[in-house]
Amino acid sequence: MKIGELQRRTGVPVETIRYYEQKGLLPEPERHANNYRHYTEAHADRLAFIRHCRNLDMTLEEITVLLGVLDTPQASCDVANRVLDAHIDHVVRRMAELQQLEQQLRELRRRCLQPDEAQHCGILAELAKAPAFRREPAAGRGL
Repeated sequence: MKIGELQRRTGVPVETIRYYEQKGLLPEPERHANNYRHYTEAHADRLAFIRHCRNLDMTLEEITVLLGVLDTPQASCDVANRVLDAHIDHVVRRMAELQQLEQQLRELRRRCLQPDEAQHCGILAELAKAPAFRREPAAGRGL
């Protein structure tokens, strides 16, 4: 199948398919005499696996490791377990960060309960109080 058909079947954009090929996640397809790439069912299956992992918010590095295990059927799945355990830990930490962010946003929202002129907006006033971005000097450089 051509890349357009692979895109339609998997829902993965052409640019992403080529990117995965470039990164080695998807094997490069054979080329026909007309120089068109020819993808197989194995490409579609692998792309579906990658897409499922991406839908679970896995990084390309995590997916690369999982594909390595998938490509070695006799290998222990302990590596897959460790990748998933680390990803779960990441998700738990991120959820805590997002809950903290939600609280900050709710507190900020309470600064302006009724629409008013922008000059009297509690949200804008609170955001204006935020400390300015300050860049730390690079290591080894003097002030």
